[in-house]
Amino acid sequence: MRFITKKFIPRRAFIKGVGASLSLPLLDAMIPAATASSKTSAVAVRRLGYVFMPMGCDQSRWTPRTENTLNELSPILDSLAPVKDKISVMTNMELRPAYPGSHATSNSSFLSAAKAKVTESSDYYLGTTADQLAAQQIGQVTQLPSIELAMDLLQTTGQCDNGYACVYQNNLSWSSPTTPLPAEAHPRLVFENLFGEGGTLEERKAALGKRASLLDAVAENMKALRRDLGASDRNRLNEYLDSIREVERRIQQAENASEDSPLPDLDRPMGVPATYADHCRLMFDLQLLAYQGDITRIATFQMARETSSRSYPEIGVPDPHHPLSHHGDDPGKIERMSKINAFHVSLFSEYLKKLKDTPEGNGSLLDNVLILYGSGIGNPNVHDHTNLPVIVAGGAAGGMKGNRHIRFKEVTPLANLHLSLLDKAGVNVDYFGDSTGKIDGLFEPLSV
Repeated sequence: MRFITKKFIPRRAFIKGVGASLSLPLLDAMIPAATASSKTSAVAVRRLGYVFMPMGCDQSRWTPRTENTLNELSPILDSLAPVKDKISVMTNMELRPAYPGSHATSNSSFLSAAKAKVTESSDYYLGTTADQLAAQQIGQVTQLPSIELAMDLLQTTGQCDNGYACVYQNNLSWSSPTTPLPAEAHPRLVFENLFGEGGTLEERKAALGKRASLLDAVAENMKALRRDLGASDRNRLNEYLDSIREVERRIQQAENASEDSPLPDLDRPMGVPATYADHCRLMFDLQLLAYQGDITRIATFQMARETSSRSYPEIGVPDPHHPLSHHGDDPGKIERMSKINAFHVSLFSEYLKKLKDTPEGNGSLLDNVLILYGSGIGNPNVHDHTNLPVIVAGGAAGGMKGNRHIRFKEVTPLANLHLSLLDKAGVNVDYFGDSTGKIDGLFEPLSV
């Protein structure tokens, strides 16, 4: 355990145990006395999150009914009502580098705003993505510069879409034009990456076998820490530990369910929750813990791959998503596709509510994060990359205005939004992809 005094705990303090390293949430004891009266300004941390929704949406059910405000949310966005004061919906944005339209370029251009090289081989070439520009500049102060998560463990190879290598659909994040970063979809592996001490996979598995749970491994050191904390900090720490224990319990429950099942689920690896919703909630909760413990400040999450054939019987949609997105203007198919859109948004909304309910400084975790949620396709029926569904959520350490529907008068590059978010997070970039400049008024009263 790091040296800790009763007067001041370093922000990067952590507790060690057998094969475990537990980062601590922001506590009052981490704030120097001289700045305690202005807690928010003293400890504000700017974090960036990116959540990718595949295959566009039913735009008629997505676009908010009111201009400038979100006083009347659309059917797909209705679940965002409890957090609408922390979100802005953007209308009339495009992803021009994704043309000619395809699913592969929708995924690859979403965070890169770059044109993918047409190739079916390993000589692929794209561009460094926005999240990795942030990781290079502000990600070095944390244990992990960034985390890359997904819902689908399938990593196909070869050619996947109109002459494009599968690597373009598999990976959202690229640390260089030739280096895609694979995403992890297995909750146990993500959990161990966040809270394990490192080492090889074999070493980490061995350490895991020596302890029943993460919190058991750090129990003795945690007792010593609690004695040095005030009542408020002890409550905050207990809430954080309860959240970790609950996530670990759910992971263990999924693993036990897999072991007890008489037949394997060919679409779901061992240890992954049985339903999409439970799996997705777990992946969102892992992101929350990563932010709360300041393990990382940059996260990307692919809610499903482009061309995914996943169906959603839990919401009454047995159709595979990809064929349904090519609806041919069939009203029934469009309605079922919109149910998938609304389902994805509802899970995102649950995540935002949890961030909002997690205290940090004088505000919440949501106050100190910026999250871009959206898709690289507008109308999936025609592979259109114009009028993208885009949401920005969070508080940007106090600078983000919410409850807004921003409809741009002219078609605006998504790259402009990336540039603006990077700038607000303290990442110095003069231009990005096909950007034409930052978005005026995004972090001030509406002026577009």
